[in-house]
Amino acid sequence: MTPASRTGPDESPDPGGEAGMATAEYAIGTLAAAAFAGLLLAIMRSGGLRATLQSIIESALSVG
Repeated sequence: MTPASRTGPDESPDPGGEAGMATAEYAIGTLAAAAFAGLLLAIMRSGGLRATLQSIIESALSVG
């Protein structure tokens, strides 16, 4: 299959072979967000940096 004859899922021309890349990018973004949430949860449960992190979050949310 030559690059010029590639088509996307909707049968539109896809010469660069980029069809489906958005889905992969969303998946990576979702995994990164979940990992970051897990890291924040681990920090919040440890108690060591809880007060500092809480003050940073509160100050970030109160701006405006």
